Amino acid sequence: MTQPPVFTATTREIRVSVRAFFLEDQSNPEQSHFVWAYRVTIENQGSITVQLLKRSWQITDAHGRMQQVHGPGVVGEQPVLEPGESFEYTSGTPLSTPSGFMRGAYHMVERDSGEAFDIAIPAFSLDSPHQAGAVH
Repeated sequence: MTQPPVFTATTREIRVSVRAFFLEDQSNPEQSHFVWAYRVTIENQGSITVQLLKRSWQITDAHGRMQQVHGPGVVGEQPVLEPGESFEYTSGTPLSTPSGFMRGAYHMVERDSGEAFDIAIPAFSLDSPHQAGAVH
């Protein structure tokens, strides 16, 4: 099985990499229920300690319907990343269409100065074998 592509974005020396996986065993195409997992790696490539406080996602299905998701941290954590450290987690999302895409931002803070800033989560496609053709 070939690995799905990795989508990356770097903001202020924080690199975010995402890879999405279609979950056939949790999906039910006959009932328009399609589920993906996505694995995110956040790497602090800079020289300042940072903390992830909140997340904001835009999830768009194949019909252009968008939902916004906001919340504290990721998977119940607000990880602190020292220079050179990384944090990886896996989460998931369902859609009612066989494809879509996600993008977003992490709301960070510099630990020493308290300066808040956002880092980009790259747009990444949610593709399944049930779509009529690659749309992304």
